[in-house]
Amino acid sequence: MLGKFKQVLKKRIQQLCILLFTAVSLNALAVDQTGKEIVGAVCNNCHESGKLGAPKIGDEAEWRRRASKGIDQLVNHAITGVRNMPAHGGHSTLSDLEISRAVVFMATNGKGLEPNKPLNSGKALSGALVVQKRCQNCHVAGENGAPKIGDMAAWKPRLSNGIASLVQSSIKGHNLMQSRGGLPNLSDQEMKNAVEYMISQTGAIAVKESHVN
Repeated sequence: MLGKFKQVLKKRIQQLCILLFTAVSLNALAVDQTGKEIVGAVCNNCHESGKLGAPKIGDEAEWRRRASKGIDQLVNHAITGVRNMPAHGGHSTLSDLEISRAVVFMATNGKGLEPNKPLNSGKALSGALVVQKRCQNCHVAGENGAPKIGDMAAWKPRLSNGIASLVQSSIKGHNLMQSRGGLPNLSDQEMKNAVEYMISQTGAIAVKESHVN
């Protein structure tokens, strides 16, 4: 009886170590582009000319009006999409930090301080809800090579590079998995919540959903 208890305890400790050791910051894995770079590569397509009602870069009065309810609201709209603007500016591989930097750059005509963390506000969907909404479509049955929810053997090798690496893959897309699981309006935090939720279902000690740095 004591031997069996020790084996179970050892397994649980190993699982906890995997999660704690690999829970590194997303920002440690990839260097996010500057606001100027994102604007030049993406946002200029509409905001340079004011296409489809987009506020023009340099029109400080219009940007002040748009930002009157807070820069975080502008960032929220850029991430989730609003009116003619698609979520993440039509480029779902961009991080929420990159979107935040681009918005600040345009809203201040390049004079604002570049943020070092995402500026979007509001309550993120829980991991369970995101999985129910999208991830379960592939991860329940293991479709297209997706690791099954609850299958620790399938998830363990994917954890070798860290949880943050898995989150990056879910945001950027990997093999047959689309960027943000094909839902570009999901935030980085919501993607992280979903990954952590699926890992917790393997029998590993659950990681409490924490905020993206």
